[in-house]
Amino acid sequence: MLKKFNIGVVLILIALMGVTLGCSKSKRIILLTNGDDPFWDAMRSGMEQAARDLDLGSTNLRVVMDKNDATAQGQVEKLRQYIAQTDVAAVGISVIDPNNAAMAAAMRDLRNRGVVVVTIDSDVNRDRFKDTRFAYLGTENTFGGRQMGLAAKKLRPEGGKYATFYGIEGVANVIERNTGFANGAGDNFVKAGGFADNMKSDVAQDNVRNALQNHPDLDTLVGIWAYDAHAIVTVVDEKSIRDKVTVVVFDAAPKAIAHIKAGKIDAMVAQNPYEMGYQGTRLMRALLEDDANVIRELYPGYDPASKTITTPDGDIHHTDVRVIVPAGSPLVKEDFDPEIKFYSISEFDSWLKERGLTGS
Repeated sequence: MLKKFNIGVVLILIALMGVTLGCSKSKRIILLTNGDDPFWDAMRSGMEQAARDLDLGSTNLRVVMDKNDATAQGQVEKLRQYIAQTDVAAVGISVIDPNNAAMAAAMRDLRNRGVVVVTIDSDVNRDRFKDTRFAYLGTENTFGGRQMGLAAKKLRPEGGKYATFYGIEGVANVIERNTGFANGAGDNFVKAGGFADNMKSDVAQDNVRNALQNHPDLDTLVGIWAYDAHAIVTVVDEKSIRDKVTVVVFDAAPKAIAHIKAGKIDAMVAQNPYEMGYQGTRLMRALLEDDANVIRELYPGYDPASKTITTPDGDIHHTDVRVIVPAGSPLVKEDFDPEIKFYSISEFDSWLKERGLTGS
């Protein structure tokens, strides 16, 4: 009986070891976000679709989204954890602080250990830390911001006074969208200020209230991050001033889509996080498998011999930008730069439904 028992135990242990060894072969492709927002749900959908299309499971790869706590320190700590974990094959990071030296050091350490590192949605300071990632993939944020400015200029040809609202001061996409808006709106628009909320919805609404109270002549409200659209509309409704203000926003969050359908937003500039998730996954898989054709499709300046991008600014791949307007809007495609995709809200709603999305 004892011998039979021992043989049974051995067989169980062997089976468990087989499971453990099998699991250890699976490697993660991780997207590390800057915080938690419905914006990332569309990107996750893109990642998961790419995983299916590329049959990542057959090569023991799986995609994972890891949501940060909206702090630079949180991203640094997660990156340091990845360094110690042997199942991390690739990391795409939406950088929360482009000038953070500790974050850059952790990204560099990952690369030195053979982990693929790219930036998605928000980049590092390219002048200081370009070497910490292979490339950037995401929205051309200055261009996107300019479309908001062009919308404001068409809607208020006499100009106006505006304020911008966003999550965290100093993030690359905040700087770029602010710069783009000012460029598109032109000299007839005067900036009252920019207001950071550290990704807290109650602070975001308070910022809008304070801006309106401190600047009674404020007539243009600009939402730079996804959730700021809802914060702006909430306060505008609260104060019953919709007829006095122009509202232009960035990103098509689910709440913002409901607001533009109700005519409470004048123009929305939408990124394509689904495409970022899809192409980001495709890029990281190509880098892992040395698929030069895919890499060169996204980054034509890629040199397979040196495994580097040799052309100036060739380390950037931009996903598309859409302008969405409510029913009855005076805005038309010709009011914007030729490269944009222009949608009425009903057309954009159909685009979302075709992909099973609630926001973008």
